[in-house]
Amino acid sequence: MTPEFRRDPLHHTWVVFAPKRQRRPQEFGAPAMPGAGPLDPFAAGNERLTPYEVFALREDPSRPNEAGWRVRVVPNRYPAMEIEGPLASKPVGPYDHLSGIGAHEVVIETPDGDRELEELPVPAIADVLVAWRERINDLDRDLRFQHIYIFKNVGPTAGASLGHAHSQIVALPIIPPLVEGKLLRARAHYQAKQRSLFADILHTEREDGSRLVAENDSFLLFCPYASRFPFELAIFPKRHHPDYASCAAPELQDLAEVLRFALQRLSSVLQKPGYNLLLHTAPLRRRSTENFASTRDDYCWHLEITPRFNPLAGFEVGLGSFINTVFPEEAARYLRGEAKE
Repeated sequence: MTPEFRRDPLHHTWVVFAPKRQRRPQEFGAPAMPGAGPLDPFAAGNERLTPYEVFALREDPSRPNEAGWRVRVVPNRYPAMEIEGPLASKPVGPYDHLSGIGAHEVVIETPDGDRELEELPVPAIADVLVAWRERINDLDRDLRFQHIYIFKNVGPTAGASLGHAHSQIVALPIIPPLVEGKLLRARAHYQAKQRSLFADILHTEREDGSRLVAENDSFLLFCPYASRFPFELAIFPKRHHPDYASCAAPELQDLAEVLRFALQRLSSVLQKPGYNLLLHTAPLRRRSTENFASTRDDYCWHLEITPRFNPLAGFEVGLGSFINTVFPEEAARYLRGEAKE
């Protein structure tokens, strides 16, 4: 069976039916080969175990699909969507149906399967961020796609199925409702006040300071005022721009620095928690997304880091609201090192 998008008009959600995902590994590591230790398909030297790379940062004179890379991007072997085929839609009674077209890629963040992202030096983390940017720019050429989303799952509580440090990129033919909601709220704020909501949040967090964790020349790291998860973090750029792909090399170096600090502090304070790292950027510039043209003024790309200790329960799933046991001001004190760990 092929993937499909189906929209639920009652909940206003798009669901991706992805039968190929049933075959993905469900625990850290791959099966062991006879006479060998656990086989890591993402480690240097095992390039034959992955699909052919679509992007890599390499040392000269290494060749594609061989060792010698620093960061490598490959199609997901268990994709939620399929890259080949036409994009077709049709109504099914009150429902919307869309062919399961999209891109699903894996960013292998390091050749070393024993190192977490936060354990890499800042230039190596910047390489990962460059790979994100370059893949967004390349996927933007495919006019079937409307939105690109990048995420990283760490630990079984956060949905990870492999332990080697990696993140994932999905290119979608839709704008997901949660993204649409953020865009519309940012627009409403701008129309009401002639100021960006993101700029207002930055100003408030810097002035208040109680939720601020760190900052550098380009970015602010803080615990959101209404954090959904204990020790949730946000990284906002100081330069207002809707598109992550606009980041220049110095900004990505600064982002690597603040991201490394954030992940190291979470690891230290919470003893290596599972987490989701989420990159939110504006929809791709298409005729089909012209409704969000105003995002160039009112929306700003940003990162979220959500530690995951427990699965979502009935309150969260049924209401879309959250119960958090830790105030963000207290979480920020711990992450700044001002409270006893």
